[in-house]
Amino acid sequence: MPHKGGCFCGAVKFTITAEPLGARYCWCRDCQRIASGMATVNVLFPASAVEYTGPITTIQRVADSGNTVERGFCTECGSQLYSETVKGPEQPMRVRAGTLDDPEICPPSLIIWGPSAPTWAPFPDAMTVLEAGPGSPEWRRPTRNQSNV
Repeated sequence: MPHKGGCFCGAVKFTITAEPLGARYCWCRDCQRIASGMATVNVLFPASAVEYTGPITTIQRVADSGNTVERGFCTECGSQLYSETVKGPEQPMRVRAGTLDDPEICPPSLIIWGPSAPTWAPFPDAMTVLEAGPGSPEWRRPTRNQSNV
């Protein structure tokens, strides 16, 4: 069953022909900036299974991981749609959960870049919190959970 979604104004639509590979919160500083101070919530899919139509603009930036990441936004309403690594270790496309017609398809199970979060950041109980993200030397080091925040 394909998954569908789109931006806030409806100018961009997408179809995904694969099931999610997982979902996670990202508290890196770049994501905090584009999410107005919160984490982004990302559902992971094989990039080859995601097809967007409509006016998208992109920006590329070297992330804290050292990877070059492309982020896609609707040119009309500014909704952030996805991010994907374009230089660095191959990774799934990260589709913003809020753009999916059904954001319930895959709840987050992991927090990445946990130490970058402000002290007031809400962390779900018992969720694994990692120090960094994919492709970073610290990728597999848990840092904190809700009980010791």
